[in-house]
Amino acid sequence: MRTSLQDINPARGVSGCNNGKEAEAEREAEREAEREAEREAEREAEWEAEREAEREAEREAEREAEREAEREAEREAEREAEREAEREAEREAEREAEREAEREAERGVPKAFTGVVDVCSLDPHRAGVQPISFLHQVLAVCIYPELLSDDNFALDVCQRAQRLLQSCDGSSVGSYSPPRGLESIQHSIAQFITNRDSSVPTDAHNIFLAAGLQRSLMVMLGLLSSGEGEPQNGMLVPLPSPHTLARVMGATGVRQVPYRLREDAGWAVDLEELQRVILTARGCCRLVAMYISNPGNPTGHVQNQKSIEEVIKFAAAEGLFLLVDEVDQHSVHGSGSTFVSYKKVLFEMGPGYWDTVEMASLHSLSNGFMGECGLRGGYMELVNVDEDVKHYAAIFLGLDNSPILGQLALDVMLHPPQPSEPSYQVYTQEILTNRTILAENAQRARDFLDSLPGMSCQPAVGGVYVYPCLDIPGGLLERAKELLEEQGVCVGAGSENGHTGGDYHLRLCVAVSRVHLEVALERLSSFHLRLLDSHRC
Repeated sequence: MRTSLQDINPARGVSGCNNGKEAEAEREAEREAEREAEREAEREAEWEAEREAEREAEREAEREAEREAEREAEREAEREAEREAEREAEREAEREAEREAEREAERGVPKAFTGVVDVCSLDPHRAGVQPISFLHQVLAVCIYPELLSDDNFALDVCQRAQRLLQSCDGSSVGSYSPPRGLESIQHSIAQFITNRDSSVPTDAHNIFLAAGLQRSLMVMLGLLSSGEGEPQNGMLVPLPSPHTLARVMGATGVRQVPYRLREDAGWAVDLEELQRVILTARGCCRLVAMYISNPGNPTGHVQNQKSIEEVIKFAAAEGLFLLVDEVDQHSVHGSGSTFVSYKKVLFEMGPGYWDTVEMASLHSLSNGFMGECGLRGGYMELVNVDEDVKHYAAIFLGLDNSPILGQLALDVMLHPPQPSEPSYQVYTQEILTNRTILAENAQRARDFLDSLPGMSCQPAVGGVYVYPCLDIPGGLLERAKELLEEQGVCVGAGSENGHTGGDYHLRLCVAVSRVHLEVALERLSSFHLRLLDSHRC
């Protein structure tokens, strides 16, 4: 078919060309949008992959932390098993020694000594330290009020006994005590604390009487424990620590977390060591408290104000309850050393510390210059502690009732005769004698032990113990356990204070008579030198 010139429409040709370009542009735009969508999807996939990698890294870090916590728990369990094995070996050795002693007694084997000299733990009256007359006279009159009319007793003895009897129900020491203790004794203790700490206010409502330091500890640790389940609550304890502390903690279920004192710096508290222990303990337990002994038991160190401030700041930063054993506050005997209470320092640190840091301060009759261990009298002051906690503390203390005689003795210890009273001179002389003997014994024991080969001893400026370090060949350690059998001297093993695994110490109580100490040192020296000579041979 032929097309004529008339059939050709130029306008239609141009329009068709434009439509084709537009369509192509649209298709290109669609393709570009698809490519951009693909690129965006790729970028989103990359971002998601990065986010997933970060999440996986976090999950892996958590898993690694859990694995590390499990490994640390396993290592701690192994260490505890080793410590328990050591303790069991020691117990078995003691049992075997007892059996051997029984066999020797049956065979009639003579000993090289006439009696055992015990410098292992504190019991001053048994070790020849003289009781304080005024205290025993007051208690005698309280027990038998008929003595109030006896002219053999000084006027202030009878007046004190009469006042104390009036605070007892039925005016009798045989009556029960309220759960927190006799109200008059609470106020008496509060007044002592206020006087001691330069007028720092003390509320008698915060004072709790107990049957000695161990009972106070038992109650507070019971309140701090987590009960059954995990994680177990833990408490920072100094290494070394009092030899009775581990047993009390074991009975209450609170885990020991030891921090080493710096022996080379006079048994100072080391903040770097505390930080290290905090980090390693997190996977094993929940730290809730810190135990302090000032003056130190068994180390004999006395903290200065700066050291106490550092400990308080550390406890505040970590949210730890401070459990402060200040039993030997009256037994500071080193030149230039002074006892400063944690409460006084806390108060002087001002708001942010004084009104927030929780603390229990413990004191008792079982100290170096009174030595009334058997009367079972002690108290604790709770600072910044919730009322509900105080309520339960009173309930637990009320279960066995603090002995009345111990409470009355605390009043006498904290408020001695005054210069205007007839018993003042004798009381002051007896206290001075006991303190002088304690100071001289501590210096004598330290110098003597420090001079022996294979032994070193830091100065003891407070408390009732010296704590020498043993540096002798390992093969002699087993034979060293024969000291009691061969020489009849009973000393404390450093393992009881927490030192194990190559760290060997002895614990000697110096709150004894001079004769008692000299016999112990002479026998110990004889055995020690003979032991070293046998090794050289």
